[in-house]
Amino acid sequence: MRIVLLGAPGSGKGTQAQRLIDKYRVPQVSTGDLLRAAVTAGTELGRRAKATMDAGKLVDDATMLGIIRERLGQPDAAGGFILDGFPRTIPQADGLAALLQSIGQPLEAVVLMEVDRDKLFRRLTGRRTCRTCGRVFNVYTAPPPQPPPCGGQCATPDLFHRPDDSEATIGKRLEVYESQTRPLVDYYRERGLLARVDAEGEIDAVTARLEAALAGRRR
Repeated sequence: MRIVLLGAPGSGKGTQAQRLIDKYRVPQVSTGDLLRAAVTAGTELGRRAKATMDAGKLVDDATMLGIIRERLGQPDAAGGFILDGFPRTIPQADGLAALLQSIGQPLEAVVLMEVDRDKLFRRLTGRRTCRTCGRVFNVYTAPPPQPPPCGGQCATPDLFHRPDDSEATIGKRLEVYESQTRPLVDYYRERGLLARVDAEGEIDAVTARLEAALAGRRR
C-alpha cells in the first residue's frame, strides 16, 4: 500500500491513517513528524531544515523530499507507506512523483477525504491530542475511552487542545487549503490516481468506505 491521504484539516486523515496502520502494518509518514525527528537527530537535512525554520521561512521542497527519501528507505516502509501532509502544492507533487519513481515505489492511490466545511469546524474545535503518543480524539465524534484515555496505551496520557484549533485559525487554515492544496485534486484525478471518500458519519462507516475505495487500486 502506497498512498497519499488528501483532505482539509479535520477531515479525519489522522484517524483513518491509524486504522490503516493497524491493519496493513505500513507506517504513516507525516512531514511534521519527520521534520521534528530530523532536527532532533541533527542530520544534515535536519540541520538545513532547522536553519530555514529559525529564519522564519518555510522548508524548501528539495529538503523535504530528501527527508522523505530517507524515511522511505527505512525497513518498515518496504511494504508501503501512508503519506500525510505532503504534497501540498503542484510542484511538491511533481517532486514526489519523481522521487517515488526513482526508488521504485510509485503511488497506488491518492484518497480525498471529503467533509462539509461546517462539519470541519465542529471536528477541529472538538479535537484533543495526547502529548504522550500523539493519538488524536474528538470530544464530539470520537471521544477517548474512559477509563483510561488512549485505551491504556499510554502510562501517563495528557490530552490537550491545540492552539491552532481556534475558530479564527481554523478559518485561515481552510483558506490556505483551498488555495494551495485543492488544485491537487485535479492533478491526481487527471493521472487516474484519485479516489474520493465520503468522510462524514461514523468512523467505522468511513473506514469501510475508505477500504472499499482502496481495494481495487492495490498493485
